[in-house]
Amino acid sequence: MKILETIVVSFSMFSALPMPRVEWNEDNMRYSLCAFPLIGVVIGLFCWLWAWVCGALELPGLLRGAGLCLIPVLTTGGIHLDGYADTWDALGSHAAPEEKQRILKDPRMGAFGGIHLCTYFVALFALCCSLREYQAGAMGLMFCLSRSLSGLAVATFPMARNTGLAHTFAAAADQKRVRWVLAGLSLVLMTLLFLGWGLVGAGMSLAALGVFFWYRHMAIKEFGGLSGDLAGWFLQTAELWMIGAMVLCQHMEALL
Repeated sequence: MKILETIVVSFSMFSALPMPRVEWNEDNMRYSLCAFPLIGVVIGLFCWLWAWVCGALELPGLLRGAGLCLIPVLTTGGIHLDGYADTWDALGSHAAPEEKQRILKDPRMGAFGGIHLCTYFVALFALCCSLREYQAGAMGLMFCLSRSLSGLAVATFPMARNTGLAHTFAAAADQKRVRWVLAGLSLVLMTLLFLGWGLVGAGMSLAALGVFFWYRHMAIKEFGGLSGDLAGWFLQTAELWMIGAMVLCQHMEALL
């Protein structure tokens, strides 16, 4: 029962999917970060279903690409994109870490957030339309890996402040066990990517790791630590770079 409650807490917070009402408490929040990657499984299944429908009906590639862009947003309700835009607003200010933290808490979106949000969707749409083939398994593992690394960061990186969503989940977590579970899961997912998709899987894994380590450096240097908005920035950025790596490696394989 506690396992189901833990999954419901994670899905209630990080997705827009309807969930039964569960009272959040210390027990069902302790390992909720470990259930976070399961949302990636659902997104991967939705994307696979859309790609299958597009293939069965012989729909244009542009429609397939548009669906692959929108499905993660519709499934999550845009919660991570909100943090992505807020983070770019703060980074664009070039202010001190304390001022950047104030900008993150501002509910209004500024010019830098809007510009980078538009840029993100243009880049994502172009990449999704540039896939030589839709590798459903690799894409599904990608959505899981980005969430596994995101949860690992929340349980591992220093927090910028003692309030906010990231701090709430970090404080409630059994951090030692959560770190081991998510670190192990991340390693398994990257291994599966490499074994199943060779160059493509290796490229996606390296892209994810590169963004992960840059994320830690950026969070500490620019903000003094991690926050929920930065977690959203990481997830969206990691997925964009992983899709970019998939496209690049697919075209490289075609040349070899």
